[in-house]
Order: sequence, then C-alpha cells, then structure tokens
Amino acid sequence: MKPLVVKLGGSTAGHAEMQRWIDLLASANFPLVIVPGGGPFADQVRTSQKRLGYSDDAAHAMAILAMDQFGIAIAERHPQLRVARSISQIGEVLDAGATPVWLPSSMTLDAVDIPCSWQITSDSLSAWLARQLSADTLLLVKQTDEYTHYTTVRELAAVGIVDSMLPDMLGEGTSLHVAGPRMLDTHDLPLASIPGRRIMRHRQTEAMGAQ
Repeated sequence: MKPLVVKLGGSTAGHAEMQRWIDLLASANFPLVIVPGGGPFADQVRTSQKRLGYSDDAAHAMAILAMDQFGIAIAERHPQLRVARSISQIGEVLDAGATPVWLPSSMTLDAVDIPCSWQITSDSLSAWLARQLSADTLLLVKQTDEYTHYTTVRELAAVGIVDSMLPDMLGEGTSLHVAGPRMLDTHDLPLASIPGRRIMRHRQTEAMGAQ
C-alpha cells in the first residue's frame, strides 16, 4: 500500500493544533509519511538573510535544513514517529510499523529538479517526495481554514495558501488534499481516512473545454 504523504505546516508550531495533528497522524491505521514545514526555524533564515545579506542559494539550503530541525522536533513528540532521511529509511520505518518523519536535506539539497528559490517551500518539497514514492495522495496541513473558499491548486497558489511552484511540482498521479484546524474536530483516533478537502487541478469548465 502506497503511503499518504502529509506536510505538517510549520505554521502549526506553537499552537495546540500541532500536537493534536501529531497525535491524529500517529494513530493512522494506514501508512503515511510526515513532511515537516520550516516553522520558526525557516522564519529565522528569512530574518537573518536581510541582516547578513547571504544569497538566495544559501537561504534555500538553510531553509531546507530548517525543515530538518522542525522534523526532529516533531519526531520526539510521539513514540510512533521516527526520523528518516532517504527512501530506503522511509521504507524501513514503515516496515517496522512506525511513522516516518522525513528530513529532506540529504535528498534535496543537490537535486537538480528543485529550484533554489523562496518560491519553493515545504509544500512543493512534499509534492516532490510524493513523486519519489509514487504516492497517490498528498495532504497539506495548514494553520488556516481559508482554503475552503477556493477550488483549484492554482487558486490556492494565487492567494498564497500554497506556494507558487506547487501546481507545477504536483505529480499528475498525485491528488491533493488540504486540511485546516477545523478538520481536527471531524476525526477521531485512530485516523481511518484522509482528512481535508480534495482540491481540483482545474475548474471543471476548463477541463471540459480541454476535452
């Protein structure tokens, strides 16, 4: 069974929802992989770049390392979670009946298909990992419920709920779900289904016109 890839947004850091999501995801009765956002660690990279004047390439690398840091913080919040740095380690953690928390730096810092830009965030890196795993579904956990006002991936990107690169990074075989804080009240432990709302790639009228 292919794992669900779940990006746990760094915006949840410092909120009660962070631990509630961790507990819910760790209870899932199906395989999943957690991808950490950058959280306060990535915010510090942005702040320091203005003060220290390092390049976007350096900031990109540091932001990915910030995801590693947040991932380590997530993994210690539940005994079911284990850090994993590669596809093989993800497989080993899943085979052991645990839940991997992916630390992306080892796989992504030198990846030629990942641009060095602030336009690409943990949203797009989650989509990239989903492609590597041939995952059917990507879930983005956000600290907002505003996504319910929009229908397509590009609409979410246009208003900044997901990063601008996600529409292009999302694999053709991967469907996208987005969930916010209110979704937590609709699921009991153990988690038995994918939370969130499924997001279309295109408006139905556009898709019909392209046929």
